[in-house]
Amino acid sequence: MRFDIMTLFPELVESVLGESIIGRARKNGYISVYSHNIRDYTKNKHRKVDDAPYGGGKGMLMATQPIYDCYKAVKEMQGNLFGKVIYVSPRGRLFNQDVAREFASLECLTILCGHYEGVDQRVIDEIADEEISIGDYVLTGGELPACIIVDAVSRLIDGVLPEEECYEDESIACGLLEYPQYTRPPVFNGKEVPEVLLSGHHENVKKWRLEKSLELTKERRPDLYEAYIKSQKK
Repeated sequence: MRFDIMTLFPELVESVLGESIIGRARKNGYISVYSHNIRDYTKNKHRKVDDAPYGGGKGMLMATQPIYDCYKAVKEMQGNLFGKVIYVSPRGRLFNQDVAREFASLECLTILCGHYEGVDQRVIDEIADEEISIGDYVLTGGELPACIIVDAVSRLIDGVLPEEECYEDESIACGLLEYPQYTRPPVFNGKEVPEVLLSGHHENVKKWRLEKSLELTKERRPDLYEAYIKSQKK
């Protein structure tokens, strides 16, 4: 799968997506990530990409021309690949595991990262298929949300993770919060690993993990718990 990120700070994107599992997946050819500097497409001799908003107000807005020209260049590079263009914004559809699965079915995903006080609405209307939010809070730019989206989607691409169960039986992906996990030593500061995990009885371990997932989800995320219970009754 191909990801194209339109940004003013490509170095930030590369510093996050060039490491660990995602970095290895890129090197091994399972995914490709391209960061496009919007500033490279401005026609302003000072490489200016923003301007004051009509109607007044604090801050500056990213202007239409550099973004649109960057978008056209990206589309040309993508050729006939089937994909979507999203703008990361608090106004958008909330990103979750279901949206990640939806995006993982695409051949390419283009992400526009806003900055300053935002982006001229006309270019959003012109190029974006939809807006996506990663939560109800404000960040200084769209680069970190873009990296989160790429990470979550990439994990669902064949070959990125070593085994299918690595992402199917994981927190949230299965609809529940993950059960507590333990490793050596068996006793730490007087706290022991639950005996069932040392028993070697796989069915009992599986049952214990499900019970703990249900307990944690009911306590901390009742919304997820109710949705899971409903799904089991269908």
